[in-house]
Amino acid sequence: RAPHSHFSRRLCHWLLPKLLTRLFLGVQLHRGQLEMVLQAARTPEVPLVFLCRHQSQLDGALLSFVLLSQGIGLPRVTVGASTSPRLRSLLQRLGGIFLPSGMPQPWSAPDEGLPGAVLDAYVQEVLRSRQPLVLFLEEPRAALRLAEPARRWLLRLLRALRDRAVPDVLLVPVGIAYDLAP
Repeated sequence: RAPHSHFSRRLCHWLLPKLLTRLFLGVQLHRGQLEMVLQAARTPEVPLVFLCRHQSQLDGALLSFVLLSQGIGLPRVTVGASTSPRLRSLLQRLGGIFLPSGMPQPWSAPDEGLPGAVLDAYVQEVLRSRQPLVLFLEEPRAALRLAEPARRWLLRLLRALRDRAVPDVLLVPVGIAYDLAP
């Protein structure tokens, strides 16, 4: 885990600012809300789970950069399947996690087999280690409904709580808005 984290931190500190300044004129954060998130991040033994509306494929990279730059840590970002190979590679280096491609289609399927069990264990370990977790609730440019990948990630979060992998989580709603979506 250490080499991956070191590389991801270097990527966030060096490459992301260059990329983001070419795409955006500025990024604005609400100071009062940021202070509340920083206070929540100091809560002992309780991981942060950020629930986000998805506006752009760059939301995961932008949110990773903001959280790391504020000292909250590099989050694990859940990513849907409809990601370009280049963006997928970048997001993996930033802590992006993807649903396995071989999982059964219906989200409520009780038996997801080995891929589902491995993903459950991974999410539980992320929560136990108090790494921030980012869940996107819908796909970019989709109707305002819970996307299939979001249902699967939320199911994993609920299973972790049910199985008492962690005593609790702090849910942080996140809104990202663009004057013009990239």
